[in-house]
Amino acid sequence: MHPHKPHYDRHAGSDENKRFLHKISRERIDPAAVAAGASAADLIDAAFLSYNGGRLREGCQLFVKKMLAENGTVGLALSGALTPAGLGMSCLVPLVEAGFVDWIVSTGANLYHDTHYALGMDLFQAGPNLPDRELRENQVIRIYDIVFDYENLLGTDKFFRTLCRSAPFQHTFGTAEFHNLVGKYLAEREEQTGRVGKSLLAACYRHGVPAFTSSPGDSSIGMNLAALMLEGGQLRIDPLRDVNQSAAVVWDAKASGGTSSVLILGGGSPKNFMLQTEPQIQEVLGLAEAGHDYFLQFTDARPDTGGLSGATPSEAMTWGKVDPDKLPDSVTCYVDSTLALPLLTAYSLTRREKRAPKRLFDKFPELTRRLEAGYARTRADRPE
Repeated sequence: MHPHKPHYDRHAGSDENKRFLHKISRERIDPAAVAAGASAADLIDAAFLSYNGGRLREGCQLFVKKMLAENGTVGLALSGALTPAGLGMSCLVPLVEAGFVDWIVSTGANLYHDTHYALGMDLFQAGPNLPDRELRENQVIRIYDIVFDYENLLGTDKFFRTLCRSAPFQHTFGTAEFHNLVGKYLAEREEQTGRVGKSLLAACYRHGVPAFTSSPGDSSIGMNLAALMLEGGQLRIDPLRDVNQSAAVVWDAKASGGTSSVLILGGGSPKNFMLQTEPQIQEVLGLAEAGHDYFLQFTDARPDTGGLSGATPSEAMTWGKVDPDKLPDSVTCYVDSTLALPLLTAYSLTRREKRAPKRLFDKFPELTRRLEAGYARTRADRPE
């Protein structure tokens, strides 16, 4: 035996080894055979045991058992072209209607394409390998394996320009305020056409769910609002108002003795904007806070390339974005959101009773006043 090489006797200390094994173990792997007609929720609990399937199971259980507590506030970060694929009406609207999503940060593109459905415009499934030059010549737009008529864009542009030329829009808005007002008109349009439940923005309006866009100029909605500015319109978007309103939502959730959770689909700017609420509270405003309590992300990005926007939960913890004491409850599942979101929706609607909507949008004035009061106290205590 090499004098400096440790020797491990695999037969010694078997009882101690077993105790260690049980210490790090959860459940023995011995699933029943998958049966015909199994529900999605039962399948996840019984057969999604390891690898990314295991992380998906952990994420679903975290969402239902902890994030959706009665005193829990759940924020949804939404990136990627999910609403064009129908995931708005099939998954996000049911989550909002069940009281499982309390506030949203989305790309503008998701909210723009969401509008097609409220307006009665059609999008179609296709294959991913299409003759793009012929599509261009025939005025067909493609989003991977989704296709639709170019007239959808022109019609949706016309809707936003006509709506936003009207008197109620000649003001300065935060993006959540703007989307709430748009949602009011989309909800009316849904009711007129018998298409209630097709639009995420309409559902957010009905349930008082604030829907922010972290980059308001980075979508066709922003492009049309910019055109209205050239016409002399008075509509303006104030993204700094969004920073304070979103921080006020999180601050109130924690200061009132509840929890703040983030459900992140993809990454990008919506993820960072949602997570930056905690550094805004702690670092900038100087208020005592520890970070978001629960973190669940579905992503196919990697941290080592710089592509996992906002990084892993443990890295986010170093910024104050995630509470260090709650870090063991964080789950990152490396899976496509188009796979994970329908499963999470089915699981949560099966395993959890609906919650009363918090209607955070209606509480914005009160929440903002509380944040202002807290900041005033810290400013008095810490000279700049």
